[in-house]
Amino acid sequence: MASTLSESSRIPTNPSRVVLITGVSKGLGRALALELANRGHTIIGCSRDQPKLDSLRQQLSSNNHLLFNANVRSNDSVEELARGVVQNKLVPDIIVNNAGVANRIGNAWEVEVEEFDNVIDTNVKGIANVLRHFIPLMIPNKHGIIINMSSIAGRTGIAHIAPYCASKWAVEGLSKSVAKELPEGIAVVALDPGTINTDMLVSAAGSAALKYLPPERWAIKAATMILDITTSDNGASLTVKDPTELANP
Repeated sequence: MASTLSESSRIPTNPSRVVLITGVSKGLGRALALELANRGHTIIGCSRDQPKLDSLRQQLSSNNHLLFNANVRSNDSVEELARGVVQNKLVPDIIVNNAGVANRIGNAWEVEVEEFDNVIDTNVKGIANVLRHFIPLMIPNKHGIIINMSSIAGRTGIAHIAPYCASKWAVEGLSKSVAKELPEGIAVVALDPGTINTDMLVSAAGSAALKYLPPERWAIKAATMILDITTSDNGASLTVKDPTELANP
């Protein structure tokens, strides 16, 4: 059953962490990176969009952050990303597997093969590639938190986005299975971010997306929640509080 982290279960979020965020150049990933950086945490980010990475670099509050041009769909690219992180003598304390795409609205049988493949390769295999190369870096440190971005679409069926739903159901299953394999001190959760006014939502809902808060407002609560996840949450399906409730964080 999905659960929501309660206010009372939170622990202090002061210690500086190293946070790896995939899909960092826009939307939730960018907003989360900026929010965490403003709180004093070190960001390792990756994206395929170099111009947006460059603009993010200018926004970040110090030169301690690392931004890489990497494609999570490619195992070789993620392996190179991991090497770059190690060369900089960093190991993530937290990984946010945020990179994701959705298919265009339509019946499942009408979705082009390439589009279906892109959704699965990014949303599922992309996470698997990150786990493959970064969990071994976390194991010697005997600690680490992995957040795999899920969705309400990974917990119920929604018409006309079947490939996206399938990918997010896979994220939920992958997270719960890996949770049973991880050594003590490391945990993985699936996190439904809620409904936020992102480019992805606009593509699916049009102007209706405007009634939801933008990523920058979402990131205020989401960052605190992510920092407060502990090994006791291992295997859980968590949800960020309804974004419509975030007006007064």
